[in-house]
Amino acid sequence: MSLITKILPTSNVFLDLDVGSKKRVFEHVGIVFENSHGIARSVIFDSLFAREKLGSTGLGQGVAIPHGRIKGLKEATGAFVRLSTPIPFDAPDGKPVSLIFVLLVPANATDLHLQILSELAQLFSDKQLREELNTLPEPHQVWERIANWEPYGSEIA
Repeated sequence: MSLITKILPTSNVFLDLDVGSKKRVFEHVGIVFENSHGIARSVIFDSLFAREKLGSTGLGQGVAIPHGRIKGLKEATGAFVRLSTPIPFDAPDGKPVSLIFVLLVPANATDLHLQILSELAQLFSDKQLREELNTLPEPHQVWERIANWEPYGSEIA
């Protein structure tokens, strides 16, 4: 099982969310994580925005991985969001973003945080996978596609 699959419950897969800005995305996931982890949405929102101020988490190719460290969070958690309309995210290629993976980690997480970010970067660098994630109609199908994705080189023993 991938690190991503361990931190992404199917209930945190949101398809065709209709928001017009990264602020609205952060507000939406703040509510989700507040309800599932009991951490105030404002803490989550502030953490994600503080990280964005350091530099955009837009990767390019329509993908962003906003992430933040959250005091009081016990374990890493994530949410996958596919937007109905791409939004500006200051990505290096200048393209708007429609696929977003929000990663939250405990305040003291270091190695795990970097391992998850690395796995997410590999996952989203797969063009075929991005195309599938943009078209699959059901959250459980998106989750299964992510869960069944194999990192590069994994087929080589």
